[in-house]
Amino acid sequence: MSELRYDGRVAVVTGAGHGLGRQHALELAARGAKVVVNDLGGDRAGVGASAGPAQDVVEEIKKNGGEAVANPDNVATVEGAQAVVQTALDSFGKVDIVVNNAGILRDRSFKNMSPEEFDSVIAVHLRGSFLVSSAAWPHLREQGYGRIVNTSSPAGLFGNFGQANYATAKMGLVGFTRTLGHEGAKYGIKANAIAPVAWTRMTEDLLPADAAAKLGVDKVTPLVAFLVHESNESTGEVYTVGGGRVARIMVTEGPGWGKNGDLSVEDIRDNWEAINVAEPHSVFKNVAEQMGPLNQQLRA
Repeated sequence: MSELRYDGRVAVVTGAGHGLGRQHALELAARGAKVVVNDLGGDRAGVGASAGPAQDVVEEIKKNGGEAVANPDNVATVEGAQAVVQTALDSFGKVDIVVNNAGILRDRSFKNMSPEEFDSVIAVHLRGSFLVSSAAWPHLREQGYGRIVNTSSPAGLFGNFGQANYATAKMGLVGFTRTLGHEGAKYGIKANAIAPVAWTRMTEDLLPADAAAKLGVDKVTPLVAFLVHESNESTGEVYTVGGGRVARIMVTEGPGWGKNGDLSVEDIRDNWEAINVAEPHSVFKNVAEQMGPLNQQLRA
């Protein structure tokens, strides 16, 4: 089968100085994309700044025969996000692909988490993804083509102790991705999200040491690369990926229970078991579909 290539495409990858972002940038460049390597250069808590990590990845790409430029701006600010996309426009004339990967950790149990720790994580993961996508959106719409991948997490989908800030941001990206999928459809823009499990400096304290080889970043990037390829037609979806396994994540709704007329607290109590039945479940494409069962009940 033919190799998937990105010749003529321009990709922006945020948080690409290390880990997953670095691997994404290297893979896309190796397959012909021109890449903007964005990284603030701080530690995993977002402290400090240095142009070094992004520039190191650029040098590696160039050494391998690819084209890339570094960008050290902060995606959590309007000016920084706009500068990331402007770097693509100034250097390569356009932007086709956005991979929102930048992130920080400020883990702490909920009772000890400060508003600043909550806000700072939301700012990079969720606000940053919004701002970079927003800066690129007019250009993607105008050219009638675009691919966006947002980086969610199993912590957001299923929750994780000590990560109320991180989990909130990551689940927010699910709703953000699904909405972009709807709004981008008529403009040729596909938006999807990944929920990766990989050994990086962000997860080295959370995963066992012997998992490093089996959960390498190289086992996540192929999914990202496919989702941003022009041949991909999926949009508004979320996929978990790690250790060579890829699966679609679905938000489902059970059959539920309902009644016409007045609803009381006692009705809820008496039918709690039926309300919590999981099968048969339904997967809806949008809010209108999800409202279908309620509309049927209201018409009954």
